[in-house]
Amino acid sequence: MTEPCDLSAVQARGLIGRKRLSPVELTESCIARIEAVDHAVNAFAARDFDRALATARTAEATVMKGEALGPLHGLPLGIKDLEDTAGLLSTYGSPIYANHVPEHDQHMVAGLRAAGGIVLGKTNVPEWGAGANSRNVVWGTTGNPFDPTRSAAGSSGGSGVALACNMVPLATGSDTGGSLRNPAAFNGIVGFRPTPGLIPSERRAHGWSPLPVLGPMARDLPDLALLLSAMVSDDSCDPLATTIHGRVVRDPADYARPARIDLSSLRVALTPDFGFAPVERHIAEVFADKTGRFRDAFGRADDATPDCAGADEAFEILRATAFLSGHLENVRTRPQDVGPNVTANVEEGLRYSAADVARASAMQTAMYRRWQGFFTRYDVVLTPAITVSPRPWSELYPAEIDGKPTRTYFHWLAMAYAPTLCGHPALSLPVGLDRNGMPFGLQIVGPRGGDRLVLAVAAALEELLSGDPATARPVPDLAKLMAAPAISQMPGFRGFG
Repeated sequence: MTEPCDLSAVQARGLIGRKRLSPVELTESCIARIEAVDHAVNAFAARDFDRALATARTAEATVMKGEALGPLHGLPLGIKDLEDTAGLLSTYGSPIYANHVPEHDQHMVAGLRAAGGIVLGKTNVPEWGAGANSRNVVWGTTGNPFDPTRSAAGSSGGSGVALACNMVPLATGSDTGGSLRNPAAFNGIVGFRPTPGLIPSERRAHGWSPLPVLGPMARDLPDLALLLSAMVSDDSCDPLATTIHGRVVRDPADYARPARIDLSSLRVALTPDFGFAPVERHIAEVFADKTGRFRDAFGRADDATPDCAGADEAFEILRATAFLSGHLENVRTRPQDVGPNVTANVEEGLRYSAADVARASAMQTAMYRRWQGFFTRYDVVLTPAITVSPRPWSELYPAEIDGKPTRTYFHWLAMAYAPTLCGHPALSLPVGLDRNGMPFGLQIVGPRGGDRLVLAVAAALEELLSGDPATARPVPDLAKLMAAPAISQMPGFRGFG
């Protein structure tokens, strides 16, 4: 029998609106699933169950009175632990902030509460989101629900696992080098990196940088669109949320559901590596097999890639200089409380000169302009979402891929940071399993400002592929997880990752 927590967000919200499902019943079901499964995977960090139940009771009363309901009314949410939540621990995976309780919600979190969402708790991350392996000294390691000894990726790893296990119907994430897309790919759910500025953020130290963005995560495209619509706005807190005075630029209603699209009308480019990324041979072969099953659904499908020359160097420099703004002081004054990934980025940033930063910005701009030419010939690009199959979380990062050393601790995320550099929207869609029995994610990259196109293509592919076990969204064995030993008993559970 389906439990309320197993309903999609769209299904649950519809039932709540028709008075056929109580927000209290749904919240209790989500809490029960967390308590039954989370010991095996450690997706949730700080929990706010008592306040969530009190909020659910208020939400139920609002429904029974027949009052107007927000788009997320009564839906429990997982909030990534890089995002501030009033009255609830927000640690960023750092021991420096192990006891930090913000007084105010981050702008996005406040908006989700206003839309009727119920914050159930915080989802686990790597320290400050660095490294894409959701492991830290505060909360420990998040394990993959398909094999808890393997990485759940990150930095939105806790959100990805919570969704895969039906602990919550919706969860938030953020993305610089793939932190929405990497855990979506590793855990068999959907993660969307939108165009910078579509979801306003007041937290970026470099406000005009397009690298970090906030975004939605869900189990399917209708749910993802529902959450996205509650995040979108023209709010002035974000300098990239550029506006035209007197007009609405970003209307939430435009994103509330994916548009219908005819795949046969599209020109699609397929590339296993963007011409530069260190993709595992296994992943390239799985990508070829998966896309071979449906590439004829497009009007035109070519093996082609946009020119990504300079991507590694540009991203390395721009990423490192961003880390200087947020972490230099802690590395200097409290080095014992800062992990190796953050320290490495700060130390790297200190080696660069103004000339290096200028060169990186010029390379990023040149790459962006080459991409614009490429997208006059193609509507979307399809790639693997990530370069490797999930590896043991005890590995700090993949230091080699197919025997070849990686450049940095984040070089294995190159498939994700190519679209990041150009500011193009990109989504990871679950497409069955790889040859290791682990989830495989297909990355769909759209043109400049093509968020709605990416959602439409993803929704059409989701519908097309859902009937084939080889390409449908994989689901972890929850009964096996319930019976599994606690991940906290594994050696190395609590440490920098």
